[in-house]
Amino acid sequence: MSDIATPPRTIHLDHDSGELAATYDRVGVRQFEHGKQLVALLGLRGGERVLDVGCGTGLLSAWVAERVAPDGQVTGIDPLPLRVALAAEKHPRLQARVGRAEDLSAFADASFDAVYLNSVLHWVPDQRRALREAWRVLRPGGHIAVNSADAERPHQSGLLLDGASQSLGLASASAGGLYHRLSADGLAQLLRGAGFERVQVAPHTFVDQVTDVDELIAWHRSSSFGNWLSDLGPGQREQVRERLAEALLPLRAGATIPLQRHLVFAAASRP
Repeated sequence: MSDIATPPRTIHLDHDSGELAATYDRVGVRQFEHGKQLVALLGLRGGERVLDVGCGTGLLSAWVAERVAPDGQVTGIDPLPLRVALAAEKHPRLQARVGRAEDLSAFADASFDAVYLNSVLHWVPDQRRALREAWRVLRPGGHIAVNSADAERPHQSGLLLDGASQSLGLASASAGGLYHRLSADGLAQLLRGAGFERVQVAPHTFVDQVTDVDELIAWHRSSSFGNWLSDLGPGQREQVRERLAEALLPLRAGATIPLQRHLVFAAASRP
């Protein structure tokens, strides 16, 4: 059974820690790199006001701040205070604050020229409300870009972890059970339902190069703010780690292990 069929579990924000936040700031380059491709869909110009919903530690936010310099401004929100603190140090034109995608009441209507959610929407239980809020804070003619883990194509690492956990008689332990994944059609429908127009959606596949099982686990645990494998005891986590390491061995290609990761990208405009 793949992690597509795994029902979403409760996501706990209090699993985050200073160590996890610092690890994500170091290994979050994967989300940063595909985030640059997402932001390219916005066609940003200097002087624009941009909202980064789910900014994490601010790697992408700071990069965007350079794109809208010298007169533009980026505001980043994230529900994890430890990550917001790291983001706030990244760039003088980045304002980072604690906040959630479903509640942008801190911002007035039509406050931003562009909004993006990079590897965020699949963590949000009330996706309709989040996109309606994004519509509200966008100016007429403003643009949104958003991506999600693909509901129709599970990440290769998730399939491997499912196999490792199930070989031990454990339920699926992959991050798929934490996600509210979206298909291309589902994402398009959500955007149109929120009032967006000129919706364009496309699937993307990325190949991540990991050095070993511990790097893979560090990436998933930090990007899931401690929720990944959190329902297993220490002994079970070590068993899963050993089985996952065995599954990765035949996939090694030289110094690294290539693993496919699948996302759906979308761009739209507020009329």
